[in-house]
Amino acid sequence: MSLFEMSDRAKKYQADLLDFMDSHVYPAEAVYDEQMRASGDPHFQPPIMEELKAEARKRGLWNLFHPHPEWGPGLTNLEYAPLAEIMGRSHLAPEACNCSAPDTGNMEVLTLFGSDEHKEKYLKPLLDGTIRSAFAMTEPQVASSDATNVQLSMVRNGDDYILNGRKWFASNALHKNCKVMIVMGKTDPTAAPHRQQSMMVVPIDAPGVTVMRGLPVFGYQDREGHAEIDFKDVRVPAKDVLKGEGEGFAISQARLGPGRIHHCMRAIGMAERALELLCTRAQSRATFGKPISENANIQDWIAESRIEIEMIRLLTLKAAYLMDTVGNKQAQTEIAAIKVAAPQVALKVVDRAIQVHGGGGVTDDFPLAMAWAHLRTLRLADGPDEVHKRAIARRELRKYQEASQR
Repeated sequence: MSLFEMSDRAKKYQADLLDFMDSHVYPAEAVYDEQMRASGDPHFQPPIMEELKAEARKRGLWNLFHPHPEWGPGLTNLEYAPLAEIMGRSHLAPEACNCSAPDTGNMEVLTLFGSDEHKEKYLKPLLDGTIRSAFAMTEPQVASSDATNVQLSMVRNGDDYILNGRKWFASNALHKNCKVMIVMGKTDPTAAPHRQQSMMVVPIDAPGVTVMRGLPVFGYQDREGHAEIDFKDVRVPAKDVLKGEGEGFAISQARLGPGRIHHCMRAIGMAERALELLCTRAQSRATFGKPISENANIQDWIAESRIEIEMIRLLTLKAAYLMDTVGNKQAQTEIAAIKVAAPQVALKVVDRAIQVHGGGGVTDDFPLAMAWAHLRTLRLADGPDEVHKRAIARRELRKYQEASQR
């Protein structure tokens, strides 16, 4: 068995998921678009999505991401990687299979650090797909690429904490089924920099929580929304602090490792679909007396796209393998590297596909423009490229610093 060969159970899930995509997900995309247009509400929950969820659950394609057998199939990161890639080919598939961000990260946090009450009240409904959740860390007034900068105050008051401040890009907060947020803020400004932050479980309808607006991303109002939220004297019981006061930064690092690689897995799926659309379009359109696909520059784009996709897939699989075998901490360089590389490569492939589609490529008649907007945003989500490059460079330099001190 080769290093990255899929297990038999992963192959079975892959075959079942591919069939689900062909028979239900791709045909549902046009229905989804029509239901969204008819509703007039950018955050409408279309009936077709609930139908897809029911079908996925019936087929056992549910909670595929969850590493704990109690809650999902218990797949390894290496087993899940090709499945996340397949789901990444359509914006409908992750939610249909209950594998979409930020719920996956929030479910893992609640599994690891939530109380029995949290698990009963929020984790189980999330696992059942009956509610959704948001993650509120980024703030408009500080550079949130450095998580120690968060300023939302969490002040102890008897058995409660009082929250004041503002968050934005709280993805999923405008989803019709969103009921709860995990919120990161500052509990002790005098503590060591990485011990000042805490995370708390906050109902989205808690008194004092106001969803100000949904932030458009390159003109798109995503259905789940990227919300700006105001917290005004929001009272949160101390029992809703996750893991304990001062553990917020540690939780954020535990949460972002798997989340980052899941994004990259899905980005590869987007790139594959874009390449498929590029090739199909290039063969079906002719200019100056010959198919576009016969032009040398188009063939270069196709070849380069295939090479680059294979490169990021191998790096993703290596990161997944290391996470499974030596742990997330030892896989930090690979996780950071793929978080930089995957969105950049996928963006290049999508951009080439848009160019081959001509004017149609920038419209909503094809999924390319929306994919480009999502992937460009991904270069900022879960840490911008520059933060990951900095982390990689510092680890690389450390080798030589340690060598010079011997």
